[in-house]
Amino acid sequence: MEEILASRSVSITELKRSPSAVLAQAGSEAVAVLNHNRPAAYLLPPHVYEAMLKRLSADLRQAIQEGIDSGPAIAAEEVFTELNARYRDPAPVIKPARKRSA
Repeated sequence: MEEILASRSVSITELKRSPSAVLAQAGSEAVAVLNHNRPAAYLLPPHVYEAMLKRLSADLRQAIQEGIDSGPAIAAEEVFTELNARYRDPAPVIKPARKRSA
């Protein structure tokens, strides 16, 4: 069973029946929308969604800056050449056929 990452949940049927009521009851909390008792989506209040996007953007900017600060750039072609050499599939080993004894 999948983990439900919200303290409130609602079925898709209930959401279709009365979306305004679901949103009103949720208040400022996230709501898991369930389909056959499994999370199909999450409803988030606008301020929560905006805060998530800001945090993701800040984390992404930080990761990019850390990459820039980590040293000189390496050409992608050089990286792929090294990876291909390191992880090349070994040639298949062909074993000689055994003679069957009668």
